[in-house]
Amino acid sequence: MSPLPSSTGSVQIQQFYDKGLAHASYAIRSGRQVAIIDPARDPQPYYDFADEHDAQIVAVIETHPHADFVSSHLEISQETGATIYVSKLVKATYPHDTFDDGDRITLGAMELHALNTPGHSPDSISVLLMDELAQTRAVFTGDTLFVGDVGRPDLRESDLVGGHSREALAAQLYHSTREKLMTLPATTKVYPAHGPGSLCGKTTSTDLDSTIGKEVKTNYALQPMSEAEFIKVLLEDQPFMPKYFGHDVVLNRLGALPFEDSVRAVPRLFPDAELEPGVLLIDTRPAAEFRAGHLPGAINLMDGGKFETWLGSIIGPQEPFYLLADSQIALDTVIRKTAKIGYEGNVRGAILTPREMPATSPAVEVEQVRQQPQDFTIVDIRNRTEAQQPVFDNALVIPLPELRERAHEIPTDKPVLVHCAGGYRSAAGTSIVQAALPGATVYDLGEAITQMTPILH
Repeated sequence: MSPLPSSTGSVQIQQFYDKGLAHASYAIRSGRQVAIIDPARDPQPYYDFADEHDAQIVAVIETHPHADFVSSHLEISQETGATIYVSKLVKATYPHDTFDDGDRITLGAMELHALNTPGHSPDSISVLLMDELAQTRAVFTGDTLFVGDVGRPDLRESDLVGGHSREALAAQLYHSTREKLMTLPATTKVYPAHGPGSLCGKTTSTDLDSTIGKEVKTNYALQPMSEAEFIKVLLEDQPFMPKYFGHDVVLNRLGALPFEDSVRAVPRLFPDAELEPGVLLIDTRPAAEFRAGHLPGAINLMDGGKFETWLGSIIGPQEPFYLLADSQIALDTVIRKTAKIGYEGNVRGAILTPREMPATSPAVEVEQVRQQPQDFTIVDIRNRTEAQQPVFDNALVIPLPELRERAHEIPTDKPVLVHCAGGYRSAAGTSIVQAALPGATVYDLGEAITQMTPILH
């Protein structure tokens, strides 16, 4: 939770930032009334904020149905009586008031005005904060405008989420930025829904807020260019789309079940419980512990900063799986992270580390890799843009999100060596290849990849 400065005492803007999902949500307080914008799955921080200031949450605003996390808008509304505001274009099925061009909400001495800014999605809005003098103070841009970037327009193409072409949405975004956001006063503060590392953009700055004036000067997407040029530039080199994105759009349009209830509903199993055959096991322990012993066929997806993203990139939204961790605290942590992307209902059971972990992973001789990389079938599981700068000649590039589906393409006439950029993804990738090619010798280069970069072969 990060405080953001306000220029008068009549309003307080509080940012809540989730580094794992690079997600920013906001509480706006004027007097004893609070509005929440784009809340995360866990509503407790917003309740705590309101209680701390002896204020009441009266409004929850969704800038659009999010793809990369599950929102608690419905839960907050049911708990507090707050009204949910969302564009009529969302066609939301939960109780709400529509919030589109010309609509406004009174919040204490302030007003919040709706601004339709389609492009990232056809139903995106931005929210203007107006002070007592009807001056524009801030704009909450959702996924339309980031610091240094704009939202990607290619997430609504499947029929599941509307079948909107990326080119058509990019054209809408061109007009939303030029005709709506860039016409705001230069001093208007910009508060986006995402920061660096979000897969809803491609070059997001490390700064978590900005101004319209700064963005007009420095944001590549806001520079003078034709609509056709904008579409071309925007669609180049967009990152991969995780498997869970469409699922979360649909879930957010419906409204999710309460967070804590959903977490408690996940079955906790004894370590010696019999597991259902054919159901994936996600082992969230550190790579070294996994290599020393694990259950056969398990995927080593370590609990870390991007656990949720990789879980939803490797596993589809309808796939059941088990979660394994080495303590109750660690298990609860990964269950809660699983719920942040709406996957808690997929968990067949959460298991503490069993005594018997019969499978092990072989250790690679790093010097042999450095001197004789030709002795291995090398699989580079980085994203395609990363792999444009190869570490090894003739490596087979299969990005991690595609690896379960494409592991059969890997030749097994030589030992297989899996690498990424720093070790986290290769632990998962190696375990996926081991499970898919049980007769092959599969090595994880892990963090030793950093020793390879000066010596290209």
